[in-house]
Amino acid sequence: MTMTATASDGSMALPRPTSPIASSPMTFQEMRDIDIRSIDPDLLVDIKSVQINTSLSRDERVLDFLEQVKNPYCFKVGKAAVKVSFADTEATVEDCLERYLLSL
Repeated sequence: MTMTATASDGSMALPRPTSPIASSPMTFQEMRDIDIRSIDPDLLVDIKSVQINTSLSRDERVLDFLEQVKNPYCFKVGKAAVKVSFADTEATVEDCLERYLLSL
């Protein structure tokens, strides 16, 4: 995957990663929209193999993570394929946990 060092405003720019299931670069929208059932799990990166270099800046760690994982929405943990998705809502994780705990 080719990484872009900086954006025009001087901030770190996100890379345009290639997916393990596509030979050409994919947008994050395309990676997000992939049906996990259509992916060969052997082509996914095992999240356990990803190493985070804590000596890098936050932006550099994000870029390094994206380079290693290839698709931040689809990866595997051991033999299990995982698809990450987020609800289109303003609620935070903390809000959801609080609501859940209050419902017990």
